[in-house]
Amino acid sequence: MNPLLLLGTIIWIYVLSVLRRAHLPAYFFIVGSVGLFFILIALGDPYWVWFFTHAVIAAINGLGQLTGMCDVMSQYGIVHILSANATTLLTIDYECSGIIETTAFVALVVFFPAYSAPERTFYALFGILWIYLDNVLRLTIVITIIHFFGPEAFFMAHTIIGRLVFYVLVIILYYNVFTYTQMARGLYTHVHRLIGGGAHD
Repeated sequence: MNPLLLLGTIIWIYVLSVLRRAHLPAYFFIVGSVGLFFILIALGDPYWVWFFTHAVIAAINGLGQLTGMCDVMSQYGIVHILSANATTLLTIDYECSGIIETTAFVALVVFFPAYSAPERTFYALFGILWIYLDNVLRLTIVITIIHFFGPEAFFMAHTIIGRLVFYVLVIILYYNVFTYTQMARGLYTHVHRLIGGGAHD
């Protein structure tokens, strides 16, 4: 581990212990979430970034094989989008991996005081899956638009429509998990019962 990261983590843990003893839950949540986000981002490079990037690439590769709209060079993270009169190259890199949005969500869930430990685990995993599928949907939309309308639609597809869809769905996730807590807790209870956790109210 990087010495600076190790030192920062130790200081972060100490500050959290002070805030807990001082009974300052709001500051505990803020410092805990922000600190964990930066720790996860630091630890995520390169392994988790590679994993998230290639998970997205695998899904887009399946889309290309199914529809013929694109070819994927998996080892380079390059998507070759085919259209009627031209081709477009799209690189799936750090930004397209969804690692930033995923780590931010997980960091918030871990320190969110309204949930128990099992609920935090459930919503962290649920959020990771949601953001991943959201990211795949965003890239699918981008590829589809460019396939039918050509390279000149790249800016509209990638920068405006794709990002709009992605962040609207992320906002829906945040609303249901952090704002509309009772609905979110109802989802956890429902899933918990389905997997055999019991039918007690």
